[in-house]
Amino acid sequence: MRSAAHPAAQRPRRHFAPADFAQCQTLDRSAGPLHRCAHLHPRARASPGACSAAVNESLFVTGTDTNVGKTLLSALLVAALDAAYWKPIQTGAREGTDRRTVMQLAEIPETQTIPESYCFDPPVSPHLAAEASGVRIDLARIRLPNNLARPIIAEGAGGILVPINDSELMLDLARHLAYPVLIAARAALGTINHTLLTVRALGCAKMPVKGVAMIGHRNKDNERSIEHFAAVPVLGSIPWLDTINRETLLNVFRNNFEQKCFRDAR
Repeated sequence: MRSAAHPAAQRPRRHFAPADFAQCQTLDRSAGPLHRCAHLHPRARASPGACSAAVNESLFVTGTDTNVGKTLLSALLVAALDAAYWKPIQTGAREGTDRRTVMQLAEIPETQTIPESYCFDPPVSPHLAAEASGVRIDLARIRLPNNLARPIIAEGAGGILVPINDSELMLDLARHLAYPVLIAARAALGTINHTLLTVRALGCAKMPVKGVAMIGHRNKDNERSIEHFAAVPVLGSIPWLDTINRETLLNVFRNNFEQKCFRDAR
């Protein structure tokens, strides 16, 4: 927040109509892996109260940046929803895998996880890690698990526009899986821009956005701005935690998340 003494704080406030981040006109793929999008009409602010959860709804967790807290959010959802965890593309495995981290934090057995489709040691972007390993990531090899009685929390690597090969992005993996997308976002300064860009990219690809989960010291002004300009709901927040275990994560879900947006009405 700006100090009252800051010159910029003295400027008159200007009001802008929010852009429509959920719908965009697109060009064909010959224009490159990123689509160009045009602004349409303003939208009303999203309301978490209007959300609902499908039976056994699986989710794709992406982030506004790397190390934003996707794995922590995934562990929370796995514990709270009794879901299976899946990291289709893992990089940085030499430092440990996110699957093992989720097993530890959510206190679940290995049988409640799905092995990685691709696993690379270098802690770099998937396309670079694959190239260094002499491999090209092929979405056709990333197949949806069959006959699972529980929902799946699938975690992406990095942000939604991280490349996975020379022509496809993490967004293409999310589209391939066809799960609604939940965005993990920092609660700190800069998150509005990062979150709107992520929502914008998903909207241009016509991907369903479940909502946003904020991670860090809560900032309600940021949450309101994201809901207003992106027209997607902020469905929960994870504060800084001194101790992280299953019970802590369940308490955070009970106290800080819109539970009806994740659990069906049975």
